[in-house]
Amino acid sequence: MPQMTAGITPAGEGEGGVAWNILGQTYKPLQCSEASFAFHTLFPDGTFVPPHIHAKQDEFIYILDGKFELMLAGETKLAGTGDLIRMPMGMPHGIFNKSGQPVRALFWVAPAHGLYELFTRIHNVGDPAEVVRIAAEYDVEFLPPPG
Repeated sequence: MPQMTAGITPAGEGEGGVAWNILGQTYKPLQCSEASFAFHTLFPDGTFVPPHIHAKQDEFIYILDGKFELMLAGETKLAGTGDLIRMPMGMPHGIFNKSGQPVRALFWVAPAHGLYELFTRIHNVGDPAEVVRIAAEYDVEFLPPPG
């Protein structure tokens, strides 16, 4: 995990010029410390993060532009521009862009608990099963499909 320093991460950039491609979504780190990790995301239409659980992190999403459909603790919810989504640690959640438009959002987790390293490892990994396997090493558990 990089050491947090004082400064400004310029608009549109990831800290240190970093940008990850995670299964077709773009993630750019904005801030990282042991206490928290913030990153900007771009979800093209039709992309999603399947239902999963962060056992050791609270997660938040502030929607900058667009609309997400969410699965939160087994319920379907909609959130749009300006909304803040709160997902306490241990709560199953999934994030889906079914809006017909890209969604831009600010995500953050507390504590960071290795998420920066996870994203570094799964950058450009095209096999979802391999992403799931690696994520488990960081206490992110993907749930089996319903059915």
